[in-house]
Amino acid sequence: MRKKKHGSADDEAQIDMTPMLDIVFIMLIFFIVTTSFVKEQGLMANRPKTPDAPPPPSNAKTLAIRIDQNGTIVMDNREVDIRRVVANIQSFLAENNTDSAAIQAHPKTKHGVVVEVMNQAKEAGIDKVSILVKDS
Repeated sequence: MRKKKHGSADDEAQIDMTPMLDIVFIMLIFFIVTTSFVKEQGLMANRPKTPDAPPPPSNAKTLAIRIDQNGTIVMDNREVDIRRVVANIQSFLAENNTDSAAIQAHPKTKHGVVVEVMNQAKEAGIDKVSILVKDS
């Protein structure tokens, strides 16, 4: 018998996909496991129940903090450096009996500045921090 020099179509070289599928499967398991343990952090916001409800009566003066689009912080009609917010709030609390502050930020203000001011207000001893937003 004579052998053929050319093999049949089934004898041609093929690419084995099994190792690639194994790697893809392992990567899929890795991403599923790692993303299930990620806990997102955020700010808890207490929104009013009804928009027409009047605020509770209070004799205490609320601390007003404004932040413009450049990140300039204004308290009691004077400009305050971000590193001195705690000291200024503490001096305000020494003169006034309050536990609340209202932060009014420009829509183009960086969120990091607003959060930093909120953190410093909490650190200075203010329990209730409100963020004033503009209705669209």
